Amino acid sequence: MNEAEDSTSAMPDRTPEGIDPRPAAVGATLDRDDSDIGTEAIELVFASDDFEAVAARVERALGATRFKGRQLAGVAAGDLARTSGRLTPGIYAALRKEELGGVADTAIRAALTFIPFRQLSWWLRWTLVRLTVLEGIEGRLS
Repeated sequence: MNEAEDSTSAMPDRTPEGIDPRPAAVGATLDRDDSDIGTEAIELVFASDDFEAVAARVERALGATRFKGRQLAGVAAGDLARTSGRLTPGIYAALRKEELGGVADTAIRAALTFIPFRQLSWWLRWTLVRLTVLEGIEGRLS
C-alpha cells in the first residue's frame, strides 16, 4: 500500500451519523447552476428517504436556468411521485408553469398515474379529466 492509499483510508467520515450528505450536494450543485443538477436531483430521489429535503431540492431544480437541468428535474419530480405517491404544492406549481408537452410532461403524467386523485392539485385533476376526454374522443375517431 502506498502513502496516498494509506492516508485516504485513515481519513474519518465527517458526515454525522444519520445525516444524508446527498441533499447538501444537490444544494451546492443548485447554487453553482451546474449542468448536472437534473442528474443530481434524480439520484437524490432514490438515495434519500427524507421526503421534505428531496422535494425542496427537486422544486429548486425545476426552476433551473438550463433547459437540460429543468428537463431532468422533471424526471426527478416524476420519480418522486412514483416512489412517494405525493408531491409538494411548490412542485405542483412548477409543473403547472411548464405544462404538458414541455419539460415537465413526464412528471405530470407520473403524478397522474401514481398520486391518488383526491391528493392531486385542482389543476392536475382538471388535466386528468381533460386527457381522459381527449383520449376517448380520439379513440372514437380512429
